[in-house]
Amino acid sequence: MHITSKYPYYFLAPALIVFLIFSIFPTLTGFYYSFTDWNIYAHDIRFTGLENYKQMLEDKRVITAFKNTIIFAVAVTILQNVFGLILALMLNEALYARNLLRTIFFMPYVIAPIIIGHIFSALYHPDNGMINEILRAVGLGSFAMDWLNNPNIALFSIIATDVWRVTGFAMIIYLAGLQFIPKDLLESANIDGANYWERFKNIIFPLLAPSFTINILLSLISSMKVFEIVIVLTEGGPGYRTEVFNTYIMRMFSSGELGYSTAVNLVLFVLITGIGIPVLHFLRKREVEM
Repeated sequence: MHITSKYPYYFLAPALIVFLIFSIFPTLTGFYYSFTDWNIYAHDIRFTGLENYKQMLEDKRVITAFKNTIIFAVAVTILQNVFGLILALMLNEALYARNLLRTIFFMPYVIAPIIIGHIFSALYHPDNGMINEILRAVGLGSFAMDWLNNPNIALFSIIATDVWRVTGFAMIIYLAGLQFIPKDLLESANIDGANYWERFKNIIFPLLAPSFTINILLSLISSMKVFEIVIVLTEGGPGYRTEVFNTYIMRMFSSGELGYSTAVNLVLFVLITGIGIPVLHFLRKREVEM
């Protein structure tokens, strides 16, 4: 092989080194430490086998974190994509100031989740928060409540906040997909007498399959890794009712249980991978079938 033919591979070397140092090595190291009693109080690190994983199965907070993470991920994924698709369909029409509206709806996504959390902490305030003030002003004061400290609705308040934050991203992906749908195809269907629902069901929805794949997969993965917005709004409370995997991992890591928290983090990684790959396979298969 001539030196010129090898030239492109020289550019791969730095990327490969970075990948090994910052991805493969930490993953393998974390895998090893998840089977140890590594903590800030021990002088030596001992191999303990599956002890950390047995402890997880006996810890009710892990079960709560698992349940909340799944509920959060499923709810955010569904709502983000439903609202994102509706907005995309609306703003794909020839509306006045549609570019401005696209910017407005996308803007929450570029704001840091921590800032969003602080904004909604003020909005959800039980005494002088804007949400309760509006409810009282329109005569619906009976619906005013402590949105973040009520154990029955705290998780759903966080879900609503995150849906508001990320819907604009889904909208942009769907808008990009809509641009690739041939307009003459829609015009032909319209001439043939197809109404909007028939055009959407038979033309728009099937041709948006790649956009659905991107949005659903990214939304599912990111929502299963939720952390900042939960820690700012509720810190996992009240009474761990909004605890998710990453807030639980933070608590265990902060308490010095480094080996155990690494094991929980590995479980989260396996959970995301175990859900993400089948979902990706299903969605890609759907693209081919359509």
